Amino acid sequence: MAKRISLCMIVKNEAQNLQRCLTSVAGAVDETIVVDTGSTDDTCKIAHAFGATVHTFPWNDNFGEARNASLELATGDWILILDADEALADDSKEVLRRITAADDVEGYFVKIINYLGNNKWIEPCPDLVFRLFRNRPDYRFRGAVHEQIVDVILEKNSGARYQIAEDMVILHYGYLDYQIYEKDKKNRNLALLQRELAAAPDNRLLRYHYGVELYRAGRYAEAAAELVKAANGIDPQTIYLPKLLRYIVLAYHGARLPDQALEAARLGLSLFPDYADLYYYAGLISYEQKQYGTAYEYLRKAVSLPEQPAYYASFSGVRGFRAYYHLGRLAEVFVNEEEALRYYILSLRDNPSFVPALESITRILRPHADAAYAEKCLEQLCDFCTPEANLLMGQILFQQSAYRLALVYLERGMAQRETTPEMRLWQAICLMQHRRFLEALRILDTFAPGHHLHPLAILNKMLCFWFQGSPRKVRVFARELLALGLSPDTGGVVTLLRDSLGKSPPQEITLGEEGMALLLDVVTRALDLNEKERAASLLSCLSKDYVNRHARVLGGLFYRYGYLQEAEYYLREDLAQNPASAATCFLLAEIKHRQGEYLEAGDFYRRALALDPNEPRHYLGLITLYQDMRRTILRQAKERYPGLPALAALEGEPTKA
Repeated sequence: MAKRISLCMIVKNEAQNLQRCLTSVAGAVDETIVVDTGSTDDTCKIAHAFGATVHTFPWNDNFGEARNASLELATGDWILILDADEALADDSKEVLRRITAADDVEGYFVKIINYLGNNKWIEPCPDLVFRLFRNRPDYRFRGAVHEQIVDVILEKNSGARYQIAEDMVILHYGYLDYQIYEKDKKNRNLALLQRELAAAPDNRLLRYHYGVELYRAGRYAEAAAELVKAANGIDPQTIYLPKLLRYIVLAYHGARLPDQALEAARLGLSLFPDYADLYYYAGLISYEQKQYGTAYEYLRKAVSLPEQPAYYASFSGVRGFRAYYHLGRLAEVFVNEEEALRYYILSLRDNPSFVPALESITRILRPHADAAYAEKCLEQLCDFCTPEANLLMGQILFQQSAYRLALVYLERGMAQRETTPEMRLWQAICLMQHRRFLEALRILDTFAPGHHLHPLAILNKMLCFWFQGSPRKVRVFARELLALGLSPDTGGVVTLLRDSLGKSPPQEITLGEEGMALLLDVVTRALDLNEKERAASLLSCLSKDYVNRHARVLGGLFYRYGYLQEAEYYLREDLAQNPASAATCFLLAEIKHRQGEYLEAGDFYRRALALDPNEPRHYLGLITLYQDMRRTILRQAKERYPGLPALAALEGEPTKA
């Protein structure tokens, strides 16, 4: 005869979740017990509609007692525990029936997949929880929060045998950002755990949960201290020890204590040498500490490991897309773009939704410089069969100022689905960067007064005519913009654009961060249109002290678009203000290298290397320079002394007898 299964739940204001949960167990359980602790929404109505037995329990800040109230009402042979923000996976119903037929098992650990994040990025994080056990009157929960029953069952029945329920899965949506925010879970749990710990300070499991909640609340140093207390003297066979060790590493990392984090990772790996999470985080922390060789070894080990045991609760991607992504970053540190691309592609193949990998691939392809080549590569790598895929690619390209190719993907995606105002604005800006100003103006005219993008639309109308050198139209739109009551920074940029086309030179101004960000966007778009003089004239209106404070950024911007002379000017200005800037020295070295001024390039490379000997690109830049110098000198010598055997030997050519 089949064993009866009772689903036992405690709920409060779970109308948005409960229907999903109860639907998932329909036909898999024989009765549903719902203990309500004070709902004011339609929770109880939904429970009744599914035929549940609903019982009211006055909330007393104790989850364990509420759980036990549900157990008292259960009549089945087995108890299944679910929360309203959870659901039984579709293919787990038959598994549930099969495993409850066993006569020699007292309870099961079940794989749970916690979904974390928000609407933009949701990722799964598996774990192992004890949710299925026999219904006996002396099996009752203990604890006000993170309530437990595993130890209680063993206390009551020393011969109890547990198993992992293979192939049974619970889906948990309660760690999604909006769920945590709405229920204020972090503060609620911390308060209850503090009270419990005061009454039972030696409870190791309780302290572990407290440390995890502190970590989730961003109180990393406190979390590390509590987690270390929980770990000291622990039995190495404790089922949650791998997770505890990982959280210690994460807490130290969050508290900016990298040495302690790495030491904890090494200790953890001595106990669990196949734990991918510890290799991954040790690699990530080593990368941040510029211990690149060590980082590479840890990350390569992470991607080589097999599927992790369920009780490791391994985070998503640590053996795959995340580790590959950071291996790609490491390759870029060593200026190996081909290797970086290989790792980024592996990352994207492991998780096609991992946007950072796609962003990195796109950046390396330099779509602003060679749109056709970048498009060819992207089409080979990615499947742009949906409007969402095209719009995402368009957004990435737009954010990287690759306006010409961004327009291709934006218009492809917009042709297949309803567009948002933001997409139309991006489309208009991309059209402007194609000098298709009339088409851009038609789109910008659709943003009526009162629309939240109306000021940006007017600004871009103004830029349409500024790029074309039309001062009268620029003044018209400047008046309209200034009448909107803009912030001082934005108003300053508008005034600067207006006056830059006047007959008399505008007064020098100083901008804040908001104004400078807007000005840099205008300069970027001017350089993208090959309007170097217009961009330079705009910058000449800024005070010299202000320009000097942003000279490195400006130098990098001109360098990106191939204007080496202007880039050198700004970078030298920055170096005069910041003589210890290795980044500026390196970029100046790159400029002189490209200009063929090898001796000066060598001076700058060596200076960058002396300032920051931990940066691999400084060594590689100098090595490449010496190789180019050798080739150049050898070529010049062969031109002067053609056929000389000694020179042919230096170039590796066969000498004639």
